[in-house]
Amino acid sequence: MERGVAVKFSIEGIGGLPEITKGADLAALIVDATDLADGDILVITSKIVSKAEGRVVQAADREQAITDETVRVVASRVYEGGVTRIVENRQGIIGAAAGVDASNAPDGEVLLLPVDPDASARALATGIRALTGARVGVILSDTLGRPWREGQTDLAIGAAGMHVFDDLRGSTDASGKPLSVTMPCVADEIAGAAELVKGKSSGVPVAVVRGLGRFVGDLDLPGARSIQRPAERDLFRVGADEAYNEGYRDGFDESQSEGSLAEAE
Repeated sequence: MERGVAVKFSIEGIGGLPEITKGADLAALIVDATDLADGDILVITSKIVSKAEGRVVQAADREQAITDETVRVVASRVYEGGVTRIVENRQGIIGAAAGVDASNAPDGEVLLLPVDPDASARALATGIRALTGARVGVILSDTLGRPWREGQTDLAIGAAGMHVFDDLRGSTDASGKPLSVTMPCVADEIAGAAELVKGKSSGVPVAVVRGLGRFVGDLDLPGARSIQRPAERDLFRVGADEAYNEGYRDGFDESQSEGSLAEAE
């Protein structure tokens, strides 16, 4: 990948897309709505991919859907309106409610995330490249909170045809000092920037980013799943309450075991 920083780049929201329903050909719809060129990166709101893939359930089943999509509970807190669950979902993403969301969903329904966001991004990138002949990258974005910071931002949950990291390890900074850990997650940075033109209620679910073509690459590059930190390097594997409860249970079990041994002696 070519090194260097873009002097400028642009982000444009793509309007005019119809309401997306199950079976919609998103690649064709996007190609019809804008002109694309080599090096363009499309940032596509994951919700329209979920709609096209039929990832819709009844709103009354939302809590069960969250449970079904959860592989690990990270933290939960009871509040006046119910329970907030921060979980790891089937896609490896850690966030609230396993990504099950009612926003921008049809009345009475909620949307699940795509089964495999990287595969969905790859299919879109493949289709768009075939239709246009343009070497484009694709990011699927979703809105997530971040530990220790208020508010939310869009992050990349799927990616294809682009480098998700700008790996600067082994190079030097402006002062000539070696960089050993610097690896900006450009997929997340681009997803967050694109949200500024897409918004949450504007009806613009797709943006095209121009001027960052150095990050566009082959379709077999690692996708957004590679952004997830492996468990063995996760210093915050569970929430504070869950860690306390686990420690309490372990301590209780240990005391019970010691008590049994003392009685036996």
